[in-house]
Amino acid sequence: MNTHPKASWIAADWGTTNLRIWALDETGGILAHRSSEKGMGRLEKQDFESALIELIADLLKDSEVTPVIVCGMAGSRQGWAEAPYMTVPCAPPSIRNATGVDAADPRLDVRILPGIKQLTPPDVMRGEETQIAGFLADNQNYTGTLCLPGTHTKWVALQDGRIERFRTFMTGETFALLSKHSVLRHGLSADDLDSTAFAEAAERSFNAPEALTADLFGVRAAGLVADLGPAQASGRLSGLLIGAELAAVSRDFDLGNTALLGSDKIAGAYRSALTHLGHASRQLDAETITLKGLTLAYSFYEPEHS
Repeated sequence: MNTHPKASWIAADWGTTNLRIWALDETGGILAHRSSEKGMGRLEKQDFESALIELIADLLKDSEVTPVIVCGMAGSRQGWAEAPYMTVPCAPPSIRNATGVDAADPRLDVRILPGIKQLTPPDVMRGEETQIAGFLADNQNYTGTLCLPGTHTKWVALQDGRIERFRTFMTGETFALLSKHSVLRHGLSADDLDSTAFAEAAERSFNAPEALTADLFGVRAAGLVADLGPAQASGRLSGLLIGAELAAVSRDFDLGNTALLGSDKIAGAYRSALTHLGHASRQLDAETITLKGLTLAYSFYEPEHS
């Protein structure tokens, strides 16, 4: 007999590679926090509902509708249902901007929050806008810069609590590609990263980003003729890439007032580089902020037939 407590509502962060859910009670308490590897990239449109049910079936009430508030790639063109982008400058999307999904299971009321687009220069985000909303819940009328580190790192300019503009950098993906598929892979450490080599490379690349591709090959050369060890090589590679990114960011964003949304090694690397370059920053847990943004959206939830 299944005696698991039933959820008042479900929060879902549905990315390209993973699905994460939180089951909440009526007071906002977390009853369950689960994840699966059934991200958008592995699913066809007809598979999304079953992937969700597989994760939350025992949390649903048999004879009542349970709201499910979703952010992320489930709202993309290739996702469950396309949630059209909002355009900057704008406040973070709310549930009033969400797209409802015609779920087959009568126990579900699924609302997918939209992403945000920028026309000049062209850019998009899905999922990060909900983190921004969660950040602003505790920092109303904030003016400054947000950094959301990851495979595709986002830099966001906020003005009085509104998203004015943003840029995405493929630094994380570039690091992965160079580490696994370039000539540099032969001299890198898979596990260790030398912090001194990282800081020195970040400063060098920040001051001379135009030399990036030459400096990248220099990582390989130093391993061959200058006794650069694998951990040092990995630190230098990461520092060169993040330093060049920060050089570009510094021209358009205020690095003197930056909040980092992330608690993993990548976020730590960004904070380390900023500190070394003389910019103080604060670091917040992205998962907590994501749930806070989804909770804020749910606070304005209204049943379709109220």
